[in-house]
Amino acid sequence: MSNVTLQQRMKWFASVAATALAVCAAPALAAPPDDLVAAAKKEGQLTVIALPRDWCGYGALIDSFKAKYGLAVNELNPDGGSGDEVEAIKANKDNKGPQAPDVIDVGLSFGPSAKKDGLLLPYKVSTWDSIPDSAKDADGYWVGDYYGVLSFAVNADIVKTVPTDWPDLLKPEYKASVALAGDPRTSNQATMGVYAAGLSTGETDAAKAAAKGLDFFADLNKKGNFVPAIGKAASLAQGSTPILVFWDYNALAARDALKGNPKVDVVVPKTGVIAGVYVQAISAYAPHPNAAKLWLEHLYSDEGQLGWLKGYCHPIRFNNLVENKKVPAELLDALPPADSYAKAKFPTLEEQAAAKDVIAKQWDTVVGATVAK
Repeated sequence: MSNVTLQQRMKWFASVAATALAVCAAPALAAPPDDLVAAAKKEGQLTVIALPRDWCGYGALIDSFKAKYGLAVNELNPDGGSGDEVEAIKANKDNKGPQAPDVIDVGLSFGPSAKKDGLLLPYKVSTWDSIPDSAKDADGYWVGDYYGVLSFAVNADIVKTVPTDWPDLLKPEYKASVALAGDPRTSNQATMGVYAAGLSTGETDAAKAAAKGLDFFADLNKKGNFVPAIGKAASLAQGSTPILVFWDYNALAARDALKGNPKVDVVVPKTGVIAGVYVQAISAYAPHPNAAKLWLEHLYSDEGQLGWLKGYCHPIRFNNLVENKKVPAELLDALPPADSYAKAKFPTLEEQAAAKDVIAKQWDTVVGATVAK
């Protein structure tokens, strides 16, 4: 249990923003507009994509949405990455069938690029004013939803000496042990893992850090320590990927779900601590645009925000909820100590774009490992 104060948590969350903009503390609206609810129910369905049910509490959020509004939810490609989500919009522009996503949840850099490509439908939720300006598109095309930091999820029944930093992963004792939770050419989580490894060298320039991250994984692969498969909670438990580079909220959720069988340790590395903000958006070609808007209303309501927090993700309205005394103490106590995140870097959009460009283009030539699904 953490003894972190509310004030410490608020300061921690505030580091997401590049600027210290004040957050509106007005009470959130109780419910979405009745006409929106009616229009969404008429559509009858919502299609989401790349939302594992154990990611950030999404399973409970989807189930509560279905129970509350009586809509069916079609869950596409739960193990997909951010790039897969954007490609799904492009591939289904003229398709109103079940393969066309209504909404996407992607890494921060994918929001502005998808807007630029004309793939998003603008919408401002009822709680818009309580979301920091630095975490949303001014025109409503995308909006930040939550963040976490990259950590090592370790099967401690197999790995007897738990690594505490990136250089440790190169040790001979971790042969055939280390995996990413996605394909670094398309998955934001995996891309940021490579970038974080580069930052651990002390390099601050984004493109150069990305290059150093590629060199790190090339070395990891050469030594036989890298497992070229997409790591998941199941592979962590089975021992095929006993060390998994995972967002902390995914790692903590996996630890809880496995209930000590095996024992899972979650470690925030000493260096190269990188924080990732994800964003929510509606497809410009959504077959069910009203259901998509209602889904966002659900996610950005107090209930939805606390649902993410229960899944160990820091929701974007965290400060607002704390100011209005709407965060139960037990949820705060269940979070990791804030001092584990003291060195966390929140990359700018420009830094993320630079790193993503280097990693996506050079992974094959520098690392030479095809990450199998």
